[in-house]
Amino acid sequence: MRSEKVMYDLILRVAEEDERIRAVYMNGSRTNPNVPKDIFQDYDIVYVVTEIASFLEDEDWINIFGDLLMLQEPDKMDQQIGLKRDLERSYGYLMLFTDGNRIDLHIETIDSMINGYGSDKLTVPLLDKDNILPIIQHPTDIDYRVKKPSEAMFVSCTNNFWWCLQNVAKGIWRDELPYAKLMYEDTTRASLHEMVSWWIGTGYDFEVSTGKMGKYYKNYLPEPYWEMYTKTYSDGDYENFWDSIFVTCELFRNLAMDVANHLSFSYPFEDDKNMTEFLKHVRHLPSDAKEI
Repeated sequence: MRSEKVMYDLILRVAEEDERIRAVYMNGSRTNPNVPKDIFQDYDIVYVVTEIASFLEDEDWINIFGDLLMLQEPDKMDQQIGLKRDLERSYGYLMLFTDGNRIDLHIETIDSMINGYGSDKLTVPLLDKDNILPIIQHPTDIDYRVKKPSEAMFVSCTNNFWWCLQNVAKGIWRDELPYAKLMYEDTTRASLHEMVSWWIGTGYDFEVSTGKMGKYYKNYLPEPYWEMYTKTYSDGDYENFWDSIFVTCELFRNLAMDVANHLSFSYPFEDDKNMTEFLKHVRHLPSDAKEI
């Protein structure tokens, strides 16, 4: 696997030797000092170029970065299925190489750069041939930190959590596994993740990031809560599914009550009680029941 130094040298050498490329900057996890380094980190690179067309005309130019294992061109695919994309302003290549390195490379015009540069606070300039990159502050993950919820946000989250569980229960009773699973993951888990993040945030004065899709939860949850969290996942067996649902309810309840106490919000005990009883009832409701 090529080293970080080799990859940076390659990325910058390509830019230095190509007159169309006038500046280079990077964003993503490699610019975040709070993210531990590992072998799977991408190189999120942006080339600021004079024009896009000549790059698109030469489909093989990206081979200079190494032997490709797989390539994705999101803008091209979006355009092919009818979505409007301005390929004269920017274009992206997601490249995974046979040695395991990955570069997410975007090329954009100078005008495009001026409109968006620095909007992602995890941005680091790497090369600027013409001094066109605006001056920005040192990279910070402040935009990715857990945001303190308003009481209305808390109410919405708890209400959605308990309300949407009746859809999950309905799907299980009907033996509609895809519906029940997707409803659980798209609504119940979404609310759970929101509450987990808020709970972690309260312990760090909301100056912490839990990572994309909660990937750092394990680092912040105490062991008993982490063990509960792992049990919120189940297989396709309905009994196991039901077990995971009730673990999810218990975890959500514990976390939400703590968040409510910390922020002086009101926890919906009545919704919790009513829906928990409803879920227990539906779990044992015969499949040929004529009424609930």
